[in-house]
Amino acid sequence: MSVERSPPVVVVVEPESPGNIGTIARGMKNFGLKELKLVNPPPIERDGEAYGFAGHAREDILPAAEEVNFETIVNEYHTIGTTAITGEDSRRHIRFPYQTPAEVAESLQTVDAETALVFGREGRGLNNNELAELDVICSIPASAEYPVLNLGQAATVVFYELRSLMLSETQLPDIERERADEPDIDRLHSFFTKFLTRVEGREHKRQKTALMLRRLLGRAHPTQREVSRLTGLFRRANNKLSQMNESSE
Repeated sequence: MSVERSPPVVVVVEPESPGNIGTIARGMKNFGLKELKLVNPPPIERDGEAYGFAGHAREDILPAAEEVNFETIVNEYHTIGTTAITGEDSRRHIRFPYQTPAEVAESLQTVDAETALVFGREGRGLNNNELAELDVICSIPASAEYPVLNLGQAATVVFYELRSLMLSETQLPDIERERADEPDIDRLHSFFTKFLTRVEGREHKRQKTALMLRRLLGRAHPTQREVSRLTGLFRRANNKLSQMNESSE
């Protein structure tokens, strides 16, 4: 049975140019996206570049843009971060594995989740610390000689590939399952991180393993029951380890 699907929200982290904000808003309007959130944006003037570049998005999307902080997005949404620079080595989990926009669209077709598309700064993009907190990494295949797209161009390409998510209900495939709530997935990460501190003494290994789980869950779209089972498993493991430590003292 089909269920109503909420379009992804669009988040731009520390945009430098109001014109790019307007361009992104216009691309959102073109492909059915409605909600724009900005992290530490520049001033947006009614007679400035943002409104000049926004086209008809100046009527609704741009005026309704909300200023938020990065952690709020991480805590409340299934997050998809975009980057031009990827890691091709499976041992480097911050930027690998990554999905193309088409693969992201295919993945989101089978899950009902509050999703945020996160774009970075014009010159530097999202940094590694920010990418490490996001669930899925997306990159647009481009020429190896010059893979970096303009922020507005990159956003429009992603919106185009995700357009099928905003079609009418009769045109959408049935939803196969729902992704677990983000607070519950974060709770699982907390229990897993606590487990790692007890069984892995090397900090760099703990960080890599924790990030590997985040990437795995980001791709897998676990159900509520799956997350509950895994959380319970790591909670019991942590309790057992605590009891063992107490008895050995």
